[in-house]
Amino acid sequence: MAENAKYEAASFAAGCFWGVEEAFRKLDGVISTMVGYMGGHTENPTYGDVCSGSTGHAETVQVTYDPNKISYEKLLDTFWNKHDPTTKNRQGPDVGSQYRSIIFYYNDVQKDLAIESKNKLEASDKYNNPIITEIIPAPKFYPAEDYHQHYIKKGGSCGF
Repeated sequence: MAENAKYEAASFAAGCFWGVEEAFRKLDGVISTMVGYMGGHTENPTYGDVCSGSTGHAETVQVTYDPNKISYEKLLDTFWNKHDPTTKNRQGPDVGSQYRSIIFYYNDVQKDLAIESKNKLEASDKYNNPIITEIIPAPKFYPAEDYHQHYIKKGGSCGF
């Protein structure tokens, strides 16, 4: 969660966390990003555990941001534009429940804004298929292994 009282946390699952983290990391007003796992039933999962599909976790990016510099709505816009929210358990070449689309909210304001943004996107007819993104309360966040943190900044690639 946010390490400073003036900062807030937001968490999003939108496929492979490497590219999603990079998109959020570059935004002015984002203080820090961390990749990890949320939404499952296994405590302290590893990347191998999550990739097996047996933990119920989704690859997630936790964002710490300054709401005086960037709005939660801007974070939602980045989330929606970084992936296809109509594909169940798949983003690009990545397939499995760990790649599902989820907005994890930390309070009622985030919940309401997430629902509102999803409804606006559905009404826009941008997609031919229904948006299947889950909007659920944020459970415990488990940080991924160090080599996953800022992976693209370190020179790695996402493959698409």
